[in-house]
Amino acid sequence: MRKIYSLLVITIVFISCGEKNSTSVEDLIATGTLSELKAKKNEITANLEEINEDLEAINTAISKKDSVKKLPLITTFLAKEEVFKHYLEIQGSVKTKQNILIYPEMAGILKTVYVKEGQKVSKGQILATIDDGGLSNQVAQLEATTQLAKTTYERQKRLWEQKIGSEIQYLQTKTNFEAQENTLKQLKSQQAKSSIRAPFSGVIDDVIKEAGSVVAPGIGSEIFRIVNLNNMYIEAEVPERYIASIQKDKEVKVEFPVLNTVVESKVRQVGSFINPNNRSFKVEVPVANESGNVKPNLTAKLQINDYTEDKAILIPQSIISENANGEQFVYAIKDKNANNEAVAERVIIKTGKTQGNYIEVLENLPVGTEIIQEGARSVNNGQTVKVINK
Repeated sequence: MRKIYSLLVITIVFISCGEKNSTSVEDLIATGTLSELKAKKNEITANLEEINEDLEAINTAISKKDSVKKLPLITTFLAKEEVFKHYLEIQGSVKTKQNILIYPEMAGILKTVYVKEGQKVSKGQILATIDDGGLSNQVAQLEATTQLAKTTYERQKRLWEQKIGSEIQYLQTKTNFEAQENTLKQLKSQQAKSSIRAPFSGVIDDVIKEAGSVVAPGIGSEIFRIVNLNNMYIEAEVPERYIASIQKDKEVKVEFPVLNTVVESKVRQVGSFINPNNRSFKVEVPVANESGNVKPNLTAKLQINDYTEDKAILIPQSIISENANGEQFVYAIKDKNANNEAVAERVIIKTGKTQGNYIEVLENLPVGTEIIQEGARSVNNGQTVKVINK
């Protein structure tokens, strides 16, 4: 019966509107000016608001006079405070600061290669040797002459301390020994370059040159690539509008889609430079790699916590409607009786950030408000409803 009354009212209103306006909407769209179209829109909007008010009044009257009530069935939930964390979702790439090519420091023939691809090595471990061209023999000879110079100097020093001999003899032996010693240090330093050592602990990712190859310092003569997979991090670019909310030690959820893995981490470093090309800044997020599956350049999805509210009011986005003025609203209930019958009341709200299916309400929903959930889009303001919460 209620539906019949509602349709009758709508029909009467539209017929009366049609009689008052001889020009049809189709003709107005085809030939009307901008001002005429705006005027028509305002007229229709006013009529619709009037119709809605009449419908609400008629529904209220029907509800009071209908002895057999057929009330809309709804469910509700109570507005409560809870912790709300919003996450910025961006994509990044896995990197490591210890991923380098190893070059020779001296020219010669690559004599021996001691490691192979995939082998773990320690910092300082010898990876290969280069034929030193007789430097080792020169070092041995110079060690012998240096030892003789040292012995001579020490004897001359004891004599000089006993006032035996001349000062010039003492100074000559001292100078000779120091010169020999410096020459030996330089030669040993040169000889050490024939041994290629690991600059840090890691894994030999690639052996580029084989034993017997002629090598020399410079580009194009790399011998190994060594990578440390323990100190991995993710580098990502964040839009500059988040510069105030993305800070060091912010919580981060890291997802590796290829590995089907999610790990927890924190922002380690926030860049101080805004890239003028894309208006973004860089962040670094460290990741553990106990399994060794995280490789450089692997794609990662980051969820960075950019906003946290400890006392937030959250509601499902699906229950929010919008009026002709662009205002968002939900329906709450009031005056609930012992039969769980109540009156639906439209509440204009202001919302904030969203996360998944939920949105934060910033205004007009105090704690304890009973909000309509199921049936929220099928009730009207002031309508009597029945709550059927389980």
